[in-house]
Amino acid sequence: MTRWLRSWVLTINSFNRNIKMFMLANVLIQIGMGIFMVMYNLYIRGLGYSESVNGSVIAINSLATALMLIPAGLLSDKFGRKKILIIGTLLTSFVLFGRSIVTVEQPILMFGFFAGIVWALAQVSGVPFLAENSKPNERMHLFSIHFAMVTVANVIGNLAGGFIADGLQHFLNIGIVESIRISLIFGAVIFSMGLIPLFQLKPVPKPQSNCQTKVLDSNRLALAAEEEGFKKNFKMIVLFGLSSLMIGTGSGLVIPYLNLYFANRFGASNSYVGLIIALGSAMTAVAMLIGPILVKKVGKVRALVIFQFVSIPFLFITGFTNSLLIASIGFLLRQALMNAGNPITSAIAMDVVHDKYKGLANSVNQMVFNLGWAMMGLPAAWLVTTYGNYWGYAFTFSITGCLYLVASTYFYIIFGRKFRLKEDS
Repeated sequence: MTRWLRSWVLTINSFNRNIKMFMLANVLIQIGMGIFMVMYNLYIRGLGYSESVNGSVIAINSLATALMLIPAGLLSDKFGRKKILIIGTLLTSFVLFGRSIVTVEQPILMFGFFAGIVWALAQVSGVPFLAENSKPNERMHLFSIHFAMVTVANVIGNLAGGFIADGLQHFLNIGIVESIRISLIFGAVIFSMGLIPLFQLKPVPKPQSNCQTKVLDSNRLALAAEEEGFKKNFKMIVLFGLSSLMIGTGSGLVIPYLNLYFANRFGASNSYVGLIIALGSAMTAVAMLIGPILVKKVGKVRALVIFQFVSIPFLFITGFTNSLLIASIGFLLRQALMNAGNPITSAIAMDVVHDKYKGLANSVNQMVFNLGWAMMGLPAAWLVTTYGNYWGYAFTFSITGCLYLVASTYFYIIFGRKFRLKEDS
């Protein structure tokens, strides 16, 4: 174990300063976002609004992000990752403060929409920035460590959100809504602190190809090759996008409502909800660090599909149980296994497209994922309000499990042979 930890520490130390500053910024950003993720729909419920309002907020937020991701990716490619990261993070921090204090339905929906727009700017440049600051042979470890650190930061945020809210209620006799609001404002402050290391980033100069530095007589051939390159990269982006859309659609039925699932079906407290979601993130971080070991044994695509397939039974267990303990265990194992594949997915996506199209590829993948979330926000709320806290959640978890199964099978069929040949060569 000591040897394994020492290996990871040496790997982190080998990264350049840009990567280290970016990771520090993301730790702060994700702590703040972790508080919001676990507390915000509890805040809306505390204000007395129905599940349909929560569904509308989730849908409009995800739709705004989906609409903005491709323009954000193009802006990132044009003006540089650092500028877009800073602008997106700064604007998102202002919106988070706004979301923490508004109580009327229309402004809540408006801020949800604005949050989706500006968060897309901050979101879209992260993976391409890491790819541009690393070598292909170190990306698997880099993405695993980065996603693990982000996940641990979410653990801290999830825990802080629940414990701050409950602590203010029990020890200072502050009302439910006010205590959650203070927790959200604290999250917005931590999120804003992530701007400090972002300003320390150095722009990465774009490498110039020989086509740009030499005057070629065969312009027609060069243009044809470029067009063929675009078609090839665009095809890979579309194939990836279909998988992301299915995963995002299934995810949108369940993940935004996990805190409400535990609160509604089992009457769990804010502290318990924050604790269980934080533990899920902690287990995910460990699984992400184990991911590269599995990748070495079976390859990227097989490792990703194994993680996804093994997570599906625990999803069904969580959806149908009446035991809080079994639901918690099922959630923890599903969360860790399914999300452990995220850095592997990012590594594959960055491997199969040219540097010129990395921003576009990341934008499209995130766009279709968020589009899936946006489409499922209202249906998920409708299922729960129509069929109740048992069958409503049972239906949503079952549909999600089926979508994950189809998406994982599709991904293996499309990419399995190609990547097995590439990794074995």
